[in-house]
Amino acid sequence: TLFVQGGGAYGANDPENFPDMMIAFEDYMSLVRLSDAGIPVKLDIETQTEFFTKDVKGYNVVAEIKGTDPKLKEEIVMLGGHLDSWQGSTGATDNAAGCAVMMEAVRIIQQSGLKPRRTIRIALWGGEEQGLHGSRNYVKNHFADPVTMQLKPDHSKVSAYYNIDNGTGKVRGIYLQGNEGVRDIFTQWLKPFHDLGATTVTISNTGGTDHQAFDAVGIPGFQFIQDEIEYDTRTHHTNMDSYDHLQAADLKQIATIVASFVYNSANLDEKLPRKALPAARGN
Repeated sequence: TLFVQGGGAYGANDPENFPDMMIAFEDYMSLVRLSDAGIPVKLDIETQTEFFTKDVKGYNVVAEIKGTDPKLKEEIVMLGGHLDSWQGSTGATDNAAGCAVMMEAVRIIQQSGLKPRRTIRIALWGGEEQGLHGSRNYVKNHFADPVTMQLKPDHSKVSAYYNIDNGTGKVRGIYLQGNEGVRDIFTQWLKPFHDLGATTVTISNTGGTDHQAFDAVGIPGFQFIQDEIEYDTRTHHTNMDSYDHLQAADLKQIATIVASFVYNSANLDEKLPRKALPAARGN
């Protein structure tokens, strides 16, 4: 198993970093045992890598279920995940799983005949692996620029953004991302899913994915807590991230819970509580 995690920064003018090759724990321990036994260990590695530094056009895929309440239909509840992946394999757990789950959540709401009061908007982001480019530029263009914190008119219309990007494992709860104001609401929303194993509501933050783009400008952005399965130990950014590692039953559980959270958010009388607006980051 070859892990391609790590490396240098992604900026076009950043200095080149030294080569970095990671291997699976089992392979590493084989080398350790040989070394401990006094057997010299030598690795011959040949890798062919090309990194493209030219600017290319990226794309997001966006779709909506229009809201039905005349007073609330201009407000938005968003959900999404990134559709790009690392090159080593087909990107099944990172992040085809998240895209499939979010599309299924929207399908559940649409096919059920439910009529959300607010508009529900799904976004599948491009350029996440290079630095959350798809979501960050979407937020910058439509809601606010974290550098200046100059708010656009639609900034006040977004109730929440929900994200899936932690593999194929079932949902165990949700990170509040420091937003204490939603604790009681989310605790109630999780109760119907306790028998499915989703019980945890934690004030903790989590990072490394697209909800951060929203959180950075004061829009409630949330990532769900998921079972690890083989994500960080086997499939994440490796050549083993293939379809056969997906857990269908777990993905169904995730889609059901996400659909419930999104629909409940769309039907609240008020938008979800927000944290204090962040300060401008500056250049």
